[in-house]
Amino acid sequence: MDPSHLSANLADIRRRIAQACREAGRDPAEVALLPVSKTFGPEAIRAAVALGLHRFGENRVQEIRDKAGPLADCGIAWVVIGHLQTNKAKDVARLASEVQSLDRPELAEALQHRLEIEGRELDVLVQVKTSPEESKHGLPPAALEGFLERLRDFPRLRVRGLMTMAVQSDDPAAVRACFRRLRELRDAMRARGHALPRLSMGMSGDFPLAIAEGATEVRIGTALFGRR
Repeated sequence: MDPSHLSANLADIRRRIAQACREAGRDPAEVALLPVSKTFGPEAIRAAVALGLHRFGENRVQEIRDKAGPLADCGIAWVVIGHLQTNKAKDVARLASEVQSLDRPELAEALQHRLEIEGRELDVLVQVKTSPEESKHGLPPAALEGFLERLRDFPRLRVRGLMTMAVQSDDPAAVRACFRRLRELRDAMRARGHALPRLSMGMSGDFPLAIAEGATEVRIGTALFGRR
């Protein structure tokens, strides 16, 4: 990983985030960047840490487990963004600072149990399926309110917001509609007493559309690290 190339990519992403915020009438400080380091090794992540990045998203818990040791001196906060099996709850409770893909009660139960053993708490975002694609994971929108109510029974899980993945489409309107749906759900849940300040939505190919619809965090991998 060429540090100068990585630095240039990061500067360009921040410029594009700022531009998207200006076009949406928003303050760039409202939108955080979550670098997605999946498939990239410790050397690339260490180069990103040298640029001031300390939170990294990973799809697979196995990758966090493999990278956490070699990077133990970097003070990294690992964020799980991929679909999570309940049998990975032990490693998540031990290694992760946050899960953005919480989408079902049995996963909440498994995490709560392991967090009690570890004596830890964990920030979580509820993943909602706003795309019609069968390949996408997430809670059905109609089930969100009931799920949020149930999560009150799991005090080790600190619910911070919602996450979604947009439809893969060349139609910006279709992509933007997925992001708008999540914002509307957040607003509806907020009116019912659920504080959900964070909206994690938007990736390398569509994050300006997500920012236009209210994203507070964008998950960027390819535009930062390069193609996998």
